Amino acid sequence: MATAGAALASLAMLAGAANAAPPAAPYEDFAGCPSLAENPFVASCLKFEFTGGHISLGKRDVPVTNPIVLRGGFEQNTGNWAQNSEGGIVPVKQVVPGGLIGMTGLSWLDSLGEKALKLYAVVELAGQPGSLFEPPETLPVKVHLENPVLGKGCYVGSSKSPILLHLTTGTTSPPSPNKPISGKEASEFTPEAERPEVLTASDGTYVDNSYSVPAASGCQLEVGPYQVPIDELVNTAYGLPAAAGTNETILDFNLSIVSPEVVYP
Repeated sequence: MATAGAALASLAMLAGAANAAPPAAPYEDFAGCPSLAENPFVASCLKFEFTGGHISLGKRDVPVTNPIVLRGGFEQNTGNWAQNSEGGIVPVKQVVPGGLIGMTGLSWLDSLGEKALKLYAVVELAGQPGSLFEPPETLPVKVHLENPVLGKGCYVGSSKSPILLHLTTGTTSPPSPNKPISGKEASEFTPEAERPEVLTASDGTYVDNSYSVPAASGCQLEVGPYQVPIDELVNTAYGLPAAAGTNETILDFNLSIVSPEVVYP
C-alpha cells in the first residue's frame, strides 16, 4: 500500500507541474515553493536568507557578504523539503580572499591584471535537504569556484560527495581539534508590515564545525590555447580534503514562511 501511495503521489505531482502558475505578486520571492498543483502535500512555503557569516573550506574562508537565499517549502507530516524547478539556492557570488593567486600559489598570474585575479565562490545545493522536523538542519552543498581563466567545472564538493552541513542554533560537539560553538535561535515569527500573510523570524545564527570537506575537482587554468589541470595546486593551497573537526560554518539567517494558497491563489 505504501508503494502504491507513493506512486500515486508522484503521478499527482507530475500532472500538476504542467499546470503550475508562477507566484502571484508580491510573493515572487517564494518562487521555488511548489504549488499544491505541483505537490499536494506541501504545507508551507519557506525562504531562508543567510545574511552573513562564513564557510570555511580547509585552510580558506569564504565570507558571506552577499545574502544567500534558499527557497522551497516543506511537506506536512514529514517535514521533508520540497521544491520545484525554481527552488534551491539562488546563485550569488561571494568574493574569496586571496583570489586566484591564493588559490593556486602561482605568483606569476599577477601578469593577468587585477580583474582576472578575482576569485568568486557560488554555493550550490548538492542534494536533498533534510526534514525540517528533525534538527539539526541538514544541508548538502557544493562550492563553485569561478574566475575568468578557470575552467567552468572547478568545484569543492559535488552531488556525489557534498559538503554536508548539519546546521544548528544550539551548541556543536565537534571532533578535535575544533571546540564547541553555539548558534542562536531566531526571533519569534511576526507578520511583515507590507505582507501580513508572511511571517518572518530574524537574527538567528546557524553553526556547524563538525563537517568534512572533500578535495577540489575539475579545476584548470585556461590561458590562451593552454589548459592546465590545477586540482593538486588548489588542494594544497586550501588544505583539502579537510577532515571533520577542522572546518567551521557560521551563518546568520532570517526565515520567512507563508501558505502556498497565498503564493498561488
